[in-house]
Amino acid sequence: MQIPILKLKNILLTSIQSDMTDDDALRYQSDVVSFLEKSDAKGLIIDITAMDIVDSFMARVINETARMARLMGAKVVLCGMQPMVALTLVEMGRELIGVETALNLDKGFDKLLEMIAEGVDDHK
Repeated sequence: MQIPILKLKNILLTSIQSDMTDDDALRYQSDVVSFLEKSDAKGLIIDITAMDIVDSFMARVINETARMARLMGAKVVLCGMQPMVALTLVEMGRELIGVETALNLDKGFDKLLEMIAEGVDDHK
Protein backbone atom coordinates (compact mmCIF):
# COMPACT_ATOMS: atom_id res chain seq x y z
CA MET A 1 0.00 0.00 0.00
CA GLN A 2 1.44 3.35 -1.01
CA ILE A 3 0.54 6.42 1.03
CA PRO A 4 -0.05 9.47 -1.20
CA ILE A 5 2.18 12.48 -0.59
CA LEU A 6 0.67 15.74 -1.76
CA LYS A 7 2.51 19.02 -2.18
CA LEU A 8 0.59 22.21 -1.40
CA LYS A 9 2.87 25.17 -2.10
CA ASN A 10 5.79 24.60 0.28
CA ILE A 11 4.11 21.94 2.43
CA LEU A 12 3.96 18.18 2.01
CA LEU A 13 0.78 16.50 3.24
CA THR A 14 0.56 12.82 3.99
CA SER A 15 -2.65 11.29 5.24
CA ILE A 16 -2.45 7.72 6.44
CA GLN A 17 -5.93 6.38 5.74
CA SER A 18 -5.61 2.85 7.05
CA ASP A 19 -3.50 0.69 9.26
CA MET A 20 -0.18 -0.26 7.69
CA THR A 21 1.99 -3.31 7.81
CA ASP A 22 5.56 -2.89 9.00
CA ASP A 23 6.77 -3.03 5.38
CA ASP A 24 4.22 -0.36 4.37
CA ALA A 25 5.41 1.85 7.23
CA LEU A 26 9.06 1.57 6.17
CA ARG A 27 8.14 2.28 2.54
CA TYR A 28 6.13 5.30 3.68
CA GLN A 29 9.13 6.59 5.63
CA SER A 30 11.41 6.16 2.62
CA ASP A 31 8.89 7.82 0.27
CA VAL A 32 8.52 10.86 2.55
CA VAL A 33 12.26 11.38 2.83
CA SER A 34 12.73 10.96 -0.95
CA PHE A 35 9.89 13.38 -1.69
CA LEU A 36 11.39 15.93 0.70
CA GLU A 37 14.72 15.67 -1.07
CA LYS A 38 13.14 16.27 -4.49
CA SER A 39 10.90 19.12 -3.41
CA ASP A 40 11.62 22.45 -1.81
CA ALA A 41 9.05 21.80 0.89
CA LYS A 42 9.53 23.64 4.15
CA GLY A 43 6.97 21.66 6.10
CA LEU A 44 5.44 18.22 6.51
CA ILE A 45 2.04 17.30 7.89
CA ILE A 46 1.48 13.71 8.94
CA ASP A 47 -2.27 13.15 9.32
CA ILE A 48 -3.19 9.99 11.23
CA THR A 49 -6.90 10.71 11.66
CA ALA A 50 -7.95 7.38 10.13
CA MET A 51 -5.59 5.28 12.23
CA ASP A 52 -7.36 3.37 14.98
CA ILE A 53 -4.22 1.61 16.16
CA VAL A 54 -0.64 2.78 16.49
CA ASP A 55 1.63 0.07 17.83
CA SER A 56 5.13 0.67 19.14
CA PHE A 57 6.71 0.00 15.73
CA MET A 58 4.41 2.46 13.95
CA ALA A 59 5.01 5.06 16.69
CA ARG A 60 8.73 4.62 16.18
CA VAL A 61 8.41 4.97 12.39
CA ILE A 62 6.35 8.16 12.73
CA ASN A 63 8.79 9.60 15.25
CA GLU A 64 11.80 8.72 13.11
CA THR A 65 10.13 10.08 9.96
CA ALA A 66 9.51 13.38 11.72
CA ARG A 67 13.09 13.50 12.97
CA MET A 68 14.45 12.73 9.49
CA ALA A 69 12.28 15.46 7.97
CA ARG A 70 13.49 17.97 10.57
CA LEU A 71 17.10 17.04 9.86
CA MET A 72 16.37 17.82 6.22
CA GLY A 73 15.15 21.28 7.24
CA ALA A 74 11.39 20.75 7.27
CA LYS A 75 9.03 21.66 10.07
CA VAL A 76 6.73 18.79 11.05
CA VAL A 77 3.26 18.58 12.56
CA LEU A 78 1.45 15.35 13.40
CA CYS A 79 -2.30 15.75 13.48
CA GLY A 80 -5.51 13.83 13.94
CA MET A 81 -4.47 11.49 16.72
CA GLN A 82 -7.50 9.60 18.01
CA PRO A 83 -7.98 9.57 21.81
CA MET A 84 -7.49 5.79 22.03
CA VAL A 85 -4.25 6.08 20.08
CA ALA A 86 -2.98 8.76 22.48
CA LEU A 87 -4.02 6.62 25.44
CA THR A 88 -2.30 3.56 24.04
CA LEU A 89 0.93 5.45 23.32
CA VAL A 90 1.04 6.84 26.85
CA GLU A 91 0.30 3.43 28.38
CA MET A 92 3.08 1.88 26.27
CA GLY A 93 5.45 4.62 27.40
CA ARG A 94 5.94 5.73 23.79
CA GLU A 95 6.24 9.43 23.27
CA LEU A 96 6.54 11.30 20.05
CA ILE A 97 9.49 13.33 21.23
CA GLY A 98 10.01 16.60 19.46
CA VAL A 99 6.97 16.16 17.22
CA GLU A 100 4.55 19.06 17.20
CA THR A 101 0.95 17.88 17.31
CA ALA A 102 -2.44 19.32 16.44
CA LEU A 103 -5.97 18.11 17.05
CA ASN A 104 -6.95 17.95 13.38
CA LEU A 105 -5.69 18.68 9.88
CA ASP A 106 -7.08 22.23 9.83
CA LYS A 107 -5.30 23.17 13.05
CA GLY A 108 -2.20 21.29 11.99
CA PHE A 109 -2.01 23.23 8.73
CA ASP A 110 -2.37 26.55 10.59
CA LYS A 111 0.27 25.52 13.14
CA LEU A 112 2.73 24.50 10.44
CA LEU A 113 2.24 27.77 8.53
CA GLU A 114 2.96 29.67 11.76
CA MET A 115 6.07 27.60 12.45
CA ILE A 116 7.38 28.20 8.93
CA ALA A 117 6.62 31.94 9.08
CA GLU A 118 8.25 32.35 12.47
CA GLY A 119 11.18 30.09 11.70
CA VAL A 120 10.40 28.04 14.81
CA ASP A 121 13.24 25.75 15.72
CA ASP A 122 11.55 22.44 16.46
CA HIS A 123 14.77 20.52 16.92
CA LYS A 124 13.98 19.58 20.50
